Amino acid sequence: MTADGAYDTRRCHRAVISRGGTAITPIRKNGRPWKEDCPAALARNETLRATRHYGRAFWKRVTGYHARSGVEAKLRCLKAFGERIAARDPDRQTAEIHIRVALINRFNALGTAEIIRVA
Repeated sequence: MTADGAYDTRRCHRAVISRGGTAITPIRKNGRPWKEDCPAALARNETLRATRHYGRAFWKRVTGYHARSGVEAKLRCLKAFGERIAARDPDRQTAEIHIRVALINRFNALGTAEIIRVA
C-alpha cells in the first residue's frame, strides 16, 4: 500500500501488515522510532533508518513511491471534467470514465509538440 505521510500511524501500519501487505509511507519530518513491540514498528523503524541514511529522495526512488504523484496528477485531470460521476448504473459509470479518459488522451495528443529534426 502506498500512501502519504498522514497514514504514518500505528493503526494504519498494523492494518496493512495484518492483511499481508507492505506499507510504503514516508515518515513524517519529525518522526521518531517506535518501540519495537509489534511487526508494524519493525517495518516502520526500518523505513526510518533507510530515509535517514540514504535520504528521502533515494528512498522514494527505490520503493517506487514517486509513481504515486503521476497517478494523482492524472486523477486531477480526470476530475477536471467534473467532480462526480453522473451515471448511477455501474455499466454507464464505466462508460463515463472511459469517455473521460479518451478525452484526456485526445487533449494530451493535441497538446504534444511535434519535433522535426532539422540537421
